[in-house]
Amino acid sequence: MSEESKGRGRRAVTRRRRKPPRRRRALTIAAWTAAGVVLLGGGGLGWFYFKLNGNLHSVDIDQALGKDRPPNVDNGSMDILVLGSDSREGANREYGADDGGSARSDTAMIIHLYEGHKQASVVSIPRDTMLPRPACPIGKGKNSAPRQRAQFNEAFTIGGAACAVKTVEAMSGIRMDHYIEVDFTGFKNIIDNLGGVELTTTKPIKDYGSHLDLPAGSHKLNGEQSLGLVRTRKSVGDGGDLGRIQLQQAFIKALIKQVKGVGVFDSPKKLYGLADSATKAITTDKALGDVKSLASFAQGLQGISGENMHMITVPVTQDPLDKDRVALLPKDSKMVWDALLADQPIPAAATEHSNGDKSTAGSIVQ
Repeated sequence: MSEESKGRGRRAVTRRRRKPPRRRRALTIAAWTAAGVVLLGGGGLGWFYFKLNGNLHSVDIDQALGKDRPPNVDNGSMDILVLGSDSREGANREYGADDGGSARSDTAMIIHLYEGHKQASVVSIPRDTMLPRPACPIGKGKNSAPRQRAQFNEAFTIGGAACAVKTVEAMSGIRMDHYIEVDFTGFKNIIDNLGGVELTTTKPIKDYGSHLDLPAGSHKLNGEQSLGLVRTRKSVGDGGDLGRIQLQQAFIKALIKQVKGVGVFDSPKKLYGLADSATKAITTDKALGDVKSLASFAQGLQGISGENMHMITVPVTQDPLDKDRVALLPKDSKMVWDALLADQPIPAAATEHSNGDKSTAGSIVQ
């Protein structure tokens, strides 16, 4: 970790409260869907403990990364790295050829829950952000070599969850308390078990890349259509990933609003369908790797709605060496990290000069 990152990580250390795997389109929205649907279910998961517990997969991030991490802090906040996995194994083969079992992440999100867990900031990291990548554990006691210039989403390909977490922590100076990951098929199943997502599009969307064809107006999207929407890029906004991030963020808010309003947790049958599909879909850090821990974690998320989630893209500009990539704006991104480290709102000045959050794509979904 760089000295600058270590410096950003030095906040008052007391007691943050913690619990003791080529079409690159498996989006982080899927993982937040799993969090928003399953975890908001709270104690209902306990009814199906043994079945659901067997569905879960976890990764021991703490063991993989050891002590070379930002400090653990107690100011009442919590930080979660939410990531999408796009392995082409199994049912995911319909989205492209399997390239030897490797997987990539698309767009990552840092979810910062403020003290009291009634407000949240969501910071999206574009998959094609060029930045330094630290040495990462890659299994069998070996580490990958550090690189001064690497694309962000390659960290997951090189070293899986642990390398993605380590790269985010080196970039931000913020220790990730938890990790959540989900894949294509899991995303679709969650939406279908929810009964679809109701939203309005303000203009037609016809995107050949994502196979989505929607007229303007009100819709109830099934899982396949929802996946198509969050994969849509070329036909909205600036036609790039920065616009697609805004489309994803708008979809998240529509989804969370519906989850809180449809009363799925009053129906044991519907709750079980959602919980079963989502626990099969997600991979978590070890601390969330059992139903009891998920249920406890869920209770801290129940107060969050789309209206009190502030969503931004980490401040970026066109990469000076590659016009098809982006690079962090150092001073502006530091404002974001400093605000989260202090458990404060992200200042508007942090995104004034960023190429992110400027697209009109987010206004298409309501």
